[in-house]
Amino acid sequence: MAKEIAIGKRAKISEAQQYMLLAVLVASVFLGVAVSLVSHFIKQISFNTNVIMAEEQSIKSYSDIIKSVGVCKKPGGDVYSTDELKKCNPDTIELSEIPNTLRSNILEKMAANEALNSVPKEDTSAGCNDPTSGKRYTYEELMKNYEESKNKGQEALKEASQRIKSCSALRVIPDALPAFKNEEALMASIDMLYRVSDWKPQSIHPNQDSKTSTIGNNLNVSSINISLEGNTKTATNVLRNFERSIRELDVNRATISWKDSDELTLSAQASAYYTSGSSITETKKTIKAEGK
Repeated sequence: MAKEIAIGKRAKISEAQQYMLLAVLVASVFLGVAVSLVSHFIKQISFNTNVIMAEEQSIKSYSDIIKSVGVCKKPGGDVYSTDELKKCNPDTIELSEIPNTLRSNILEKMAANEALNSVPKEDTSAGCNDPTSGKRYTYEELMKNYEESKNKGQEALKEASQRIKSCSALRVIPDALPAFKNEEALMASIDMLYRVSDWKPQSIHPNQDSKTSTIGNNLNVSSINISLEGNTKTATNVLRNFERSIRELDVNRATISWKDSDELTLSAQASAYYTSGSSITETKKTIKAEGK
């Protein structure tokens, strides 16, 4: 009898152990699933956080560019809202509303620069003379015309804007440092320097063997050859006018050969400069989940 009781107790203990093992197994499964889900959610939260941070940085970068250029008025917060961008119209913005921006600096400082504006303009076809007085437009008159044209439609505004570029001090900047390599314009400039020096070249053409190199980020230098035949006075006038040119022309090496007492041949190698086009580079950033 005692033996049967012992066997029954052992059976019940074994059954309880089985239930315990099963419970532990089920709990382990649930725990493993919970840990996996928690790890998955943590990775998802981290990934989404990185995406949101990258998006916010992109928005801020775009806003900083818009603010620095002066396309729109300053935003109410750190970045532009959708409504602020929709209401933004560069043609209706006063320069006083966008101080210290690229646009205001160009129109208020560079366009009014007296030193640049002192360079004479021989071309009268750009409409830089007032038809009433026959005199050249002053900077104040150009800006007044620009402000008045805002109420006359896009065509009038475009014409006034173009007149500022062509008739103010801004016109000197592309002459002094062009935004691209224009050999024909360079040859025309050299031809003009020859003529104001009272010397007419027999022919003038681009140097096919000229080499171009880059200095710094976007400043380029082009090598050109110049030559003349004449007396000492003519050669001196040519070199002096080259030195006075609004466009930088550096003589690097020169060879002078005398024929007679006052006749000489001058051959020189010079450098002319121009810039590469500047633009805003849009970059792409890929956000990836860890291990993917």
